[in-house]
Amino acid sequence: MLSGFKKFLLRGNVLELAVAVVIGTAFNAIVQSLVKDVFTPLIAAIGGQPHFEDLVVHVGSSEIKYGVFLNALISFLIVAAVVYFFVITPYEKLTARFSTPEETTLRECPECLSEVPKAAVRCSHCTAQISPMT
Repeated sequence: MLSGFKKFLLRGNVLELAVAVVIGTAFNAIVQSLVKDVFTPLIAAIGGQPHFEDLVVHVGSSEIKYGVFLNALISFLIVAAVVYFFVITPYEKLTARFSTPEETTLRECPECLSEVPKAAVRCSHCTAQISPMT
């Protein structure tokens, strides 16, 4: 029983996931500081509000802190941009560079536009006679 648990913990993808969580947590601290200490003061200087956390709306006896939400939104957009531009885009370029295009074995029937094998002489969908491709 414990050997199965040990095998599960030592699988590569579990360790990679653990490392990703730790790095993600550290990255989150950097982004939070960037938003709180750099972007929020810059945006606030333009808008005249010194801290987004101070932006509130009073509804009855309730207090809605939409400034905190704005900080979270800015943080999310920064994280999403970093992941897209520094992880997704390079990964797609790398896989496109090293991938080989697959040779297709299908073509379209000129009559019904369904896919048929290249060597077919008759469409299996509409039974039209077609010339084989070589």
